Amino acid sequence: MRNISWRHFDFWLLGAVAFLTIFGVTMIQSAIAGNIELVEANTVVKQIIFAGVGFVIMLLTAMIDYRYWGALSTFLFLFTFGSLAVLFLVGGALFGSSRWFAVGPILVQPSEFAKITIILILGNFFSQNIDYVKKPRVVVQSLLITLSIVGWIILQPDLSTSIVILVLWFALLWAAGLDLKMLLIAGGIGAVVVGIGLPLLLLNYDPTNTESLIKPYQLERIINFLFPEEGASYGAIYNVQQALISIGDGGWFGQGYGSGSQVQLRFLKVRHSDFIFSALSEEFGFMGALLVIGTLGFIIIRCLRAARISSDTFGALIAYGAATLITFQTIVNVGMNLNLLPVTGLTLPFVSYGGSSLMTLFISIGLVESVVLRHKDLEF
Repeated sequence: MRNISWRHFDFWLLGAVAFLTIFGVTMIQSAIAGNIELVEANTVVKQIIFAGVGFVIMLLTAMIDYRYWGALSTFLFLFTFGSLAVLFLVGGALFGSSRWFAVGPILVQPSEFAKITIILILGNFFSQNIDYVKKPRVVVQSLLITLSIVGWIILQPDLSTSIVILVLWFALLWAAGLDLKMLLIAGGIGAVVVGIGLPLLLLNYDPTNTESLIKPYQLERIINFLFPEEGASYGAIYNVQQALISIGDGGWFGQGYGSGSQVQLRFLKVRHSDFIFSALSEEFGFMGALLVIGTLGFIIIRCLRAARISSDTFGALIAYGAATLITFQTIVNVGMNLNLLPVTGLTLPFVSYGGSSLMTLFISIGLVESVVLRHKDLEF
């Protein structure tokens, strides 16, 4: 800690994160106002607690030299692998899937923290093999490391988080210096695997088999996206239809905070988490939505700046991984609200409700700040 120069601390990044987090809490309050569902009675209080603890964790993470995490990468891998395995083998199934550990009233989702683990593990692995990244051996080893984590997450089942982690692997591999040609080859192989594997899964799908790899709700989301049912009054397609109506109702400047008819009359479902972008679009309009997306874009740019000025490859890859995580989740969440992508459980960073997701994002920002604090003094 004696090497910390706090004058390098990125207060612009901190301010943007603080703005979105505070805005998220106020938006969640509006989204659930008047809701008599007891399960959401203390949602806002929980999010405030998550935010407060998250800021403390972010500052503590910034104070710790990020290079220490490279030395602990093996331990991080074993801990993450073990927690995911235990959760699947002996964890109770909540909400239809084994994704959470219950710690009193708090649900902890290990797969969320696996995103940070994979950034640190792969960042350390690629930085140690930076001269050999173009060799197939290194690519295969990094993929096996990734799949060993992804495998347990798919079994929960949690397809969206699995895709996030694979995207992180692909992005970090590219950032580490893999040739575009090899990336295209790898992408082509992946497309072929998906093109063959997905139809086979669908052909062998058995709704009566609870051990089936593809679950009924996952199949429903795919079918609803590809072949939407007009006038549906329930299910995922209904949620998307209400989301589009909410966004359209917002116009340029919105109906006002707490005044969105789709939100306040509860036509829009899951409005405090998955579809919070539609809720804020209705209440603050196109300009409000643009402000949120612009702030997220600013955060991503500051993370990329941290990667550029990092004093070593490991720090650069950490910052690049954090930028990729925020970018991908933003694109997917906004895309599903606009019916451009299938509905998933990925949150809108710093805005949607969700403790584990918010903690993961705060840790990623803390790691970026740690990189910034220790960058070369000659670089600005």
